[in-house]
Amino acid sequence: MNAVAPSPIKTVEELATAAPDYQTAVRKIVRSHAVNELYGAQVFDEPAIALAPTPYAKWLTCRVAMEEYGHHVRFRELGERIGIAPEEMSPTVKQPLSIFEFPLETWEEFCVIKLLADLAEILQVEDLLSCTFHPLRNLARMTMPEERFHAQFGKDFCTELCQTAEGRAKVQDAINRYYPYLPAFFGKSGSKNNELYRAFGIKQRSNEEMRADYVARARALVEDHLKLKLPELADAA
Repeated sequence: MNAVAPSPIKTVEELATAAPDYQTAVRKIVRSHAVNELYGAQVFDEPAIALAPTPYAKWLTCRVAMEEYGHHVRFRELGERIGIAPEEMSPTVKQPLSIFEFPLETWEEFCVIKLLADLAEILQVEDLLSCTFHPLRNLARMTMPEERFHAQFGKDFCTELCQTAEGRAKVQDAINRYYPYLPAFFGKSGSKNNELYRAFGIKQRSNEEMRADYVARARALVEDHLKLKLPELADAA
């Protein structure tokens, strides 16, 4: 790997002076966030408003959906400023992540999605907080409090659901079916893209390190907090 981490790039205008590989790496990350924030809001967050059982739950779910759409808008705006065509930030053009293939049907499933998928997103955003491309770093810092709220939403509602035997059973069932989607969220082991991101100082940790951290945090949430069981999975490739 010949990439050398550049000095911090503080503005969008300075990005044009960076190495072409650095520019491409930044665009890949921004494009991925723009696409997946939009698709997740479309297939999970907005439909969940109808599933929410009370006005209070609907209100908070509306807030989650609004903020997820807002994340797309922010990443899309940055993407356009760094030369990504708007159509390239559409899930109809770029394939969204496999975690969105889960067929959402119940409120319990949505709460588990927020518990587990938004925890995974927190790790991804954490890895950008010291990014050498400052506009992306600043966007990550702006986004993080909302991602933490979304994960807390999942934790709080799953905790509430687990107060009854029926609720515990439904949450455990949703965990059993949704958790297997999550390890792949962190990408393949030995990823050349991730190696380049780290060499450029755009990201900080390997996919393997992030996945291991995620599994540990998810286990603490599910087993230590909810007193349920996190399924054992084969290592992601």
